[in-house]
Amino acid sequence: DFVSDGLTGGRRFRILAIVDDCTRECLALIADTSLSGARVARELDAVIARRRAKPRSCVSDNGTELTSMAILKWSKASGVDWHYIQPGKPQQNAFVESFNGRLRDECLNEHWFTSLTHARALIETWRRDYNEHRPKKDLGGLPPAIYAARLAARSATETV
Repeated sequence: DFVSDGLTGGRRFRILAIVDDCTRECLALIADTSLSGARVARELDAVIARRRAKPRSCVSDNGTELTSMAILKWSKASGVDWHYIQPGKPQQNAFVESFNGRLRDECLNEHWFTSLTHARALIETWRRDYNEHRPKKDLGGLPPAIYAARLAARSATETV
């Protein structure tokens, strides 16, 4: 999903939020003045390369970047199913909407960003704190990164 904000000079920027629904881990927060469907596809490829695993599916709203030919081609080429929620039904993607609200309240509304570089640094610091230090009840009280690591370790031992 996307979240928008602005720099102190008035220039707007957008943030692509990529969140794992299973582990609640924020895999990426990409801030830029322009984020096309092709850029979204490249960022998804980067997340897959970092994690050395791809999702079975992606869920998103019907934003233009996420319904673009670039995403449709990426989905087909990567073998990752893409599921679009119904228009006007953000509750169908409630976790990411809640995450976006938390990002807005705890990071974006708390800072005046003087440049895109400044915004990226503060947003990444918030992302790391969210993943590494914030326990989640639905993850047994573990932060998302620790839960994800334990899940990956358990999966690795089950396949051996």
